[in-house]
Amino acid sequence: MSQVATKYSQSQIEQVVREVIAQQLSGKQSTGSAQPNPLVVNISARHIHLTDEHVEMLFGKGAKLTPTKDLYQDGYYAAEETVAIVGPRRRMIPNVRVLGPCRPDSQIELAYTDAISLGLDIPVRISGDIQGTPGCVLMGPKGVVELEQGVIRAARHVHMGSADLAWYGVENGESMNLRIESPGCTTVLEDLVVRAAENIKLEVHIDTDEGNAVDLDHATNVELIKNEPCHCHTA
Repeated sequence: MSQVATKYSQSQIEQVVREVIAQQLSGKQSTGSAQPNPLVVNISARHIHLTDEHVEMLFGKGAKLTPTKDLYQDGYYAAEETVAIVGPRRRMIPNVRVLGPCRPDSQIELAYTDAISLGLDIPVRISGDIQGTPGCVLMGPKGVVELEQGVIRAARHVHMGSADLAWYGVENGESMNLRIESPGCTTVLEDLVVRAAENIKLEVHIDTDEGNAVDLDHATNVELIKNEPCHCHTA
């Protein structure tokens, strides 16, 4: 014991203990390598994805989306085009941004308060899972599209590449928690769905309601935490 005490100071021992505890709490294993990609958390405001057919119906024959701003993920962009969303009883949200590129199915992603404003009862779904969801009417400068389904509140999620999956020790479809430290408003958002793909950047998406609730604009730290299996026993 005396030899160990002379080799390592008390402060060095305490530092090692703190690092080990931090790794266990975050669900990470010590690999000796740095995190492969920085964690980015973005608010996904209300937006629309359209098919090529619906672009022409709303903006005119032969119309194509006009990219105006690149999004964080490569190849995705905010388009110049906007449309109005009309819900039951003619309630409307104007100038909703279209995102590109076009998709096989048109889809509208709203926050909960947006849906209330439109008079719609929308489910929380992973993007692309629109079967059985409410529809709406889209109004463009050249035409109208009536959707039978496609309006959702996007489930909070995190995009990950293979290196990120390995770093956090998770797989596609699993869930994680997001801890956001904000002045007077530190919060944990649970059950972020892991969405894995190649050539994708590490990015969390939450909607405007969630972003406002956690005061994301003033966040001082964000952390992804792996969900560990519960070994609780009930009587």
